Amino acid sequence: MKKFLAVLMLLCMAFTCAMADEAAPAPEAKGEGVMTYAEYAAADLYTEVTVEAYVQATQDWWDNKITVYAQDDMGGYFIYEMVCSEEDAAKLVEGAKIRVKGEKIEYAGEVEIGTQPTFEILEGNYVAEAKDMTALLGTEELISHINQKAIFKGLKLEKLTHKYGEPGDDIYLTFSLNGQNYDFCVERYLTGPETEVYKTACELQVGDVVDVEGFLYWYNGANPHITKIVK
Repeated sequence: MKKFLAVLMLLCMAFTCAMADEAAPAPEAKGEGVMTYAEYAAADLYTEVTVEAYVQATQDWWDNKITVYAQDDMGGYFIYEMVCSEEDAAKLVEGAKIRVKGEKIEYAGEVEIGTQPTFEILEGNYVAEAKDMTALLGTEELISHINQKAIFKGLKLEKLTHKYGEPGDDIYLTFSLNGQNYDFCVERYLTGPETEVYKTACELQVGDVVDVEGFLYWYNGANPHITKIVK
């Protein structure tokens, strides 16, 4: 009986490891000369960085540039206006693995890879799961998850405004939780007027309580870019 239980435990451990391998890339999967997320996070601003990560979403392609929300097993990356042909932009689907070279820069608190970053597509696929960060709102810990997929639950809408006074561009939303207000954004170039999340946002009324999913963008404080709203 003990032998049977030992064998069963080994099989369960093997199955669990196999599932973990399918769910997330192995930390040792970085190419030569490529930074881990910890090394990237510790790098000085305005220095060259090279990372490997997985596309989670992109903003609209234009003028041979595309902005990418990417993530690996340790952290998130906002890759601003990456040099990219229209043909290659079509290959940057959710989960696609890329190696990116650029400059680590900062704008209004948002840490990103910019200054015309370049990329190459690699073998591999990974779609990150959004983490529930509701309890981190208003804490100093929240920024350590910058650019990652996040879920925030039980938010009450306090204010909604359109960038130019009417639907068509960005939507700015202020939600409250436990007596504090927090700013969010429906980014037009990520989720435009034709998307379900944009339409849902336009229909919200002050006082509505919702769960929100998106990328933890930063603009003078947390300003997540919303990708999903559930009432």
